[in-house]
Amino acid sequence: MQWWRDAVVYQVYVRSFSDSDGDGVGDLEGIRSRLGYLELLGVDALSLTPFCTSPMVDHGYDVADPRAVDPVFGDLDTFDALVADAHRHGLRVTIILVPNHTSNEHEWFRAALESAPGSPERARYHFQPGRGTDGSTPPNDWTSEFGGPAWTRVQDPDGGAGEWYLHLFAPEQPDLNWTNPEVWADLEKTLRFWLDRGVDGFRIDVAHGMCKPADLTGSAPEVRFDHDDVHDVHRMIRAVLDHYPGRMIVGEISVGDDARFARYVRPDELHLGFHLRLARAPFEADAVRAAIEGSLAAVAAVEATPTWTLSSHDVPRPVTRYGGGPAGVARARAMALVGLALPGAVHLYNGEELGLPDAELPDAVRQDPVRDRSGPTRPGRDGCRVPLPWEGGPPGYGFTDGDPWLPMPDAYGRLTVAEQLEDTTSTLSLIRRALELRKTHPAFTGRGIEWYGAPDGCLAFRRDGSTLVCALNASAEPVPLPPGDVLLTSGPLVDGDLPPDTAAWLV
Repeated sequence: MQWWRDAVVYQVYVRSFSDSDGDGVGDLEGIRSRLGYLELLGVDALSLTPFCTSPMVDHGYDVADPRAVDPVFGDLDTFDALVADAHRHGLRVTIILVPNHTSNEHEWFRAALESAPGSPERARYHFQPGRGTDGSTPPNDWTSEFGGPAWTRVQDPDGGAGEWYLHLFAPEQPDLNWTNPEVWADLEKTLRFWLDRGVDGFRIDVAHGMCKPADLTGSAPEVRFDHDDVHDVHRMIRAVLDHYPGRMIVGEISVGDDARFARYVRPDELHLGFHLRLARAPFEADAVRAAIEGSLAAVAAVEATPTWTLSSHDVPRPVTRYGGGPAGVARARAMALVGLALPGAVHLYNGEELGLPDAELPDAVRQDPVRDRSGPTRPGRDGCRVPLPWEGGPPGYGFTDGDPWLPMPDAYGRLTVAEQLEDTTSTLSLIRRALELRKTHPAFTGRGIEWYGAPDGCLAFRRDGSTLVCALNASAEPVPLPPGDVLLTSGPLVDGDLPPDTAAWLV
């Protein structure tokens, strides 16, 4: 059973979902306590951000032990209870893996620092001598995704200046060497560890990463990602999962070329490819249509399933991205209906169903390493990571009994789960109804779409072999609806017409 082909997967940013012990940081027990809400919402599965042992330089994406739970989030017994309870609620559980790098506090990297150049311990990572007569220049000119150079020089065990190691992200996240068999064996061990505990699948962080050119000296920057050898890694991962029926893998893939993207979702690699093409499209009909067409074309080439998302913990929330204020809310609601009308899997990011905007945060409380390492040009991703408001008021809004790890804005008091459950016009009520229709209405069939003619600034499509039509008005004037009976709208109609910043489902 390929449950993921039409699944709505809810990404839980573990630190920000629900705090059970009052320390201000979300945890596994907090998620467990909210499973009834997720069942009520109508999603099919959870995707948990990294919760393994970590010094939290990148909030869990710097993994020190991939087969243990960090105490700030709980322990393995709590994780096992969460999986069992989720299954009783009809929810599957997937977890995010980080195979491109480890923490610099991982036992392997500590051993590497204590070992000599050329040692087996250093061969698990990318250690290289520097350029120049004294080796003081990095091996190449690559830059980190977080800003600054992608190389850091280490001190040799004898105290002298030594080799450089590669980190495409923070210096505390050294890249693994995927030509090393030990690295392959360790990931397989990690996969089986969590599969044997009952997880239903994995989301692979930076799935286009991992493999590097053989010669890192002076290598061109464009070969840092999407190296051809990475597909062998995904075939290994898929081969492991094929021994566990009903489990799936989705990769976070950031490649601009449709043909290159399609390679990741070939029949012997990933089941799904997660990318942010639709999330990065502006609220313009032509741009949204191009993002949809490109995504469908990419997976059609290999007969794979498309995956859609409008947000994640790495990009500004839709309300903010589409302009903020009432217009941003209206556009985010409209785009939610567009995404949920499309064939394939959909990923929702926690808080998207509440119509949360990004929080405006003072520099003093921001914690994202992107901001610290890129200077004032990139504020970081903290604004979309602020904890969820459940009920009540500041400072914790039901998320925590203590002080939340990022401050929650006063505006969240009008957007709590408790408030929105009582309001039939709320964004939460809209998303609940949309998910219910998507799951139960017979019009949600077909693996492709057909485009309708639409006025300037608008788009409309119909699901293949179905009567479902989705129309979006991204123009400045009301437009007539396509033929059909209205099933759901993101906002009220005006004299029977579809107003600006609004979408409708018709059958």
